[in-house]
Amino acid sequence: MSRNIAICAPSTPFTRDDAARVAGLAAAEFPRLRLAFHDQCFASEGHFAGSDAVRLAAFVECANDPAFDAVWFVRGGYGANRIAQDALALLSPAAYDKVYLGYSDGGTLLAALYRARIGRQVHAPMPTDIRRAGGDAAVRRTLGWLSGMTDGLEPSLRGDGRPAVAFNLMTLAMLCGTPFMPDLSGHVVMVEEVAEYDYAVDRLLFHVTHALAPMSIAGLRLGRVSDVPENDHPFGCTVEAMARHWCARTGIAFLGPADIGHDAANRIVPFGLASAAGAQ
Repeated sequence: MSRNIAICAPSTPFTRDDAARVAGLAAAEFPRLRLAFHDQCFASEGHFAGSDAVRLAAFVECANDPAFDAVWFVRGGYGANRIAQDALALLSPAAYDKVYLGYSDGGTLLAALYRARIGRQVHAPMPTDIRRAGGDAAVRRTLGWLSGMTDGLEPSLRGDGRPAVAFNLMTLAMLCGTPFMPDLSGHVVMVEEVAEYDYAVDRLLFHVTHALAPMSIAGLRLGRVSDVPENDHPFGCTVEAMARHWCARTGIAFLGPADIGHDAANRIVPFGLASAAGAQ
């Protein structure tokens, strides 16, 4: 059975050349998947893939179209939070039957949809990952999962039996205290970060752990923290030590590493309980 995947850009734009590379990979290796890049993916208005109104309309169009089985965010950046509240109010019953995939800034929409119990949310590589060294493997991982494969799942999910979520640390910190923040009681929360100073990562962990502690989460897993800018003097503490420190201070169990990050090795984390049979 074929599956139809709508691709839109809630945050920043993509290029037609990169879209063609992703479409070619899918056609060659996953012929049961039909990718439909919305024209809005290639719009540009300042930082964004079109105005708030344009991005909102494209996401709602994709989500409400019963012809599509999934909505895949083309890339992150910044901007999903500017449309999330209006989007939720415009979604039709067809939107509840879909899978929504992305990470980074797209985590804002994933969180809002998860809280509203609309569809199924998945932290997963996006089309933009085709640009990375080895990025074909990242895109292939998501396409494989959409085809029913499970080898791309984050390894700790296998046999865990507890619901999980995965977020970029900055995105999760910005969600805390907003109407989009879901109740993560009993969840394993996985976090990753990119391009933040060590002291900023420590500050984010301080904020996030204090926000999560009252929810009685199952624990925290630390993904990769990459492309850390060089400070004028060393911070003097590893990221794992930071995570252990703030988990201990807030009574959260530190569960070790997570195989997620802003890189080609980024693994798939379905929100809630991981499926034993991929997206099917």
